[in-house]
Amino acid sequence: MPQQWQVHQRITNASRQSPEALVNLELRDVPKPVPGPKETLVRIHAVALNARDLLVLTSSPLYPVPTSAGLVPCSDAAGIVEELGTDSVWKAGDRVILHPNTWLNGRDERGFDITKAFGAGTVAGTLTEYMVIGDERLIKVPEHLSLEEGSVLPTAGSTACHSLFFVPEQPVGDGTWVLVQGTGGVSTIAIQLAAAAGATVIATSSSDEKLALSKQLGAHHTINYRHTPNWEEEVMKMTDGKGVDFVLDVGGAGTIEHSLGSLRQGGIVSIVGILTPAKEIDIVPAILYGAKTVRGQLGSSKTMSEELVRRVDADKIRPVIAKTFEWREAKDAFELLMNQSEVGKIVVKGVTAGSA
Repeated sequence: MPQQWQVHQRITNASRQSPEALVNLELRDVPKPVPGPKETLVRIHAVALNARDLLVLTSSPLYPVPTSAGLVPCSDAAGIVEELGTDSVWKAGDRVILHPNTWLNGRDERGFDITKAFGAGTVAGTLTEYMVIGDERLIKVPEHLSLEEGSVLPTAGSTACHSLFFVPEQPVGDGTWVLVQGTGGVSTIAIQLAAAAGATVIATSSSDEKLALSKQLGAHHTINYRHTPNWEEEVMKMTDGKGVDFVLDVGGAGTIEHSLGSLRQGGIVSIVGILTPAKEIDIVPAILYGAKTVRGQLGSSKTMSEELVRRVDADKIRPVIAKTFEWREAKDAFELLMNQSEVGKIVVKGVTAGSA
C-alpha cells in the first residue's frame, strides 16, 4: 500500500528544537487516492522541509493553526503526474511543483488563508507517496532543475520572490541594495534572485565558510555577525552612510533592531522567520523617524510562484540543497532541520524517487 508520514501527538510539550518530538512522526500505510474531475494524481518524488514543519510537529504555540491528529506534515513538494481525472489539462509524466495554498492570483495578501495551506491544521501535506490536487495548483518544474531542486521552490523560493519583487514599490533590481540574513533555504535563493536582478547584495552569517558560499551565489559583500555584532554599522560604511533599500530578516526579535539600523530612510524589512529567541525591544522610533516599513511575509500566491519559476528558468538558478534523505530517513531529516546549521534546504526523497 502507499505510505505517508503522519503527526500523532505522543509528546505535546517538546520544543521545536528537541529531538524527542520526533516520536510524534509515524509512518503509516494508506489507500491510494483517486483523482476527480480536473484533478491529477501526483506521485511525490521530493519534499523540502521548512522551519514551519517543526512548529507543526510540536504543536508549537508560535504557529497559529493547531495540529490535528494524523496530519500529514510539510507543504513543499515536486513530483510526476501519474493519473488524470476527467477534463484534466495535464499529461501523465509531467514534472510538477505543487502550489501549497489556495491563494492563486495577484498580490493582495488577503487572498492567503493560513488555515488552508498544506501540512497544518486539518489540511494534509506533502510527506506522502501520492497526492490528489486540482489542476490549477500545479506548475511545471523548469527543465534544468531536478525534482529535488524543484521541491525547494514552493515556499522558500516563492517567499523570496514575493519579498523582493512584489513588496517594494520599486522592485529589487539595478541600483538597489539588498541585505539577506543567513544561509537557509529562503536566504540562499533570495541572494541568487536579487543578484540576478542586478541588485547589490550583502549577506550576513555567523560562519566565514557559509559567507564564502554566499559569495558564490552572487553576494557582493559579506558580514560575519559573530565578529561584528553591531553589523548595521558595517552596512552603513558599505553604503556610504545611506543604508540598504531592503532587508530580508529571518531572525525576528533578535535581529530586527539591526535590520532597521541597516535601512535607508523609507526602506523595507520583510520578516520571513522567527529563528531567534523572543526579547523586549522598542522599534517605534526607528520606524517613525526613518519612515521605515516592517512587514510580515506570510504565504505567496500562485502568480508569485509562476514569476519565481520564470526567473529561475531565465537565469538558470539552481536552489541550494544542504542534504537529501531517503524516504524512511524522514525523522533524521527533521532532526537535522532542528539544528538550524545547514546551508540551503533539507529534502526528503519520495518512496520511489531513486528510480526517477
